[in-house]
Amino acid sequence: MSKLRGRRIDGILLLDKPTGISSNAALQQAKRLFQAQKAGHTGSLDNLATGLLPICFGEATKLSGFLLAADKGYIADCRLGYNTDTGDAEGQIIQQRALPELLDAEKIQAIFAEFLGIQQQIPPMYSALKQQGQPLYKLARQGKTVARAPRTIEIIALTLLSFSGEQLQFHVHCSKGTYVRTLAEDIGERLGCGAYLTALRRVTVGDYREMYSFSQLESILQAQGMSGLDQCLLPLETALPHFAVLCVSPAEALRLTQGQRIAVETCYCAGTSVCLHREEGENRVFFGLGEIAVTEEGEYVVMPKRLLNEA
Repeated sequence: MSKLRGRRIDGILLLDKPTGISSNAALQQAKRLFQAQKAGHTGSLDNLATGLLPICFGEATKLSGFLLAADKGYIADCRLGYNTDTGDAEGQIIQQRALPELLDAEKIQAIFAEFLGIQQQIPPMYSALKQQGQPLYKLARQGKTVARAPRTIEIIALTLLSFSGEQLQFHVHCSKGTYVRTLAEDIGERLGCGAYLTALRRVTVGDYREMYSFSQLESILQAQGMSGLDQCLLPLETALPHFAVLCVSPAEALRLTQGQRIAVETCYCAGTSVCLHREEGENRVFFGLGEIAVTEEGEYVVMPKRLLNEA
């Protein structure tokens, strides 16, 4: 088995992805910059989009699913009165319509209210979703349209930021799997004039907000070296801000790492996932996830669920 190249680093980088490159290209650039052995991103952004792209290094990749499932926040810019074949500015204009008369911010915000809540959304043809192993966007480029199953999403908040002529900007707080391009098109149809996305910026992923651009990271590297870059990484447990924390002794931690269960207090419900912290003097070290279970005898225990490799 070949040895992995690069540094063994564990942590989460909040990257400000630039426009014009894919999420995977941004991931590979960050991986090279940090000279990391292992890295993965948590939720793709379109080439057109910018903003928050969490990059998981090393053992943080074991927690990437929790970031994929987190709510997201976006600032979207739209052009009213037009539709494109892709739903964004990268496509060709296929329809033009006049804007409604007497359209104002109050009327737009009232229409926004109709989009709040849990709903079904049909993914766009120009997406990376696959059908029978073929990405939808490849089929779309061939002029083909296929049926797509609707997906359950939630629009938690939708706020108008600005409106002037054909230009509309809004902030949306939404669940995972929401296509903001489709939302923009749906808003345009509800307004009766059509719309397409001209810019999209992701500003939040769960509780994450602050982010580093590549230029900032390169400046830190030049001024402080690799140790300075490493200071930009967040601890792994920040991916799990709403999880209960269970502190265990070193002996109990060892038993868990060996696949054994340990007894716990009954303040947890069966099935609850907990962040496991090992006591080391006055410090606590995160070493993975556990799950609360109840034995046949009625005893509450924690089972190892997803542990970090600390070797």
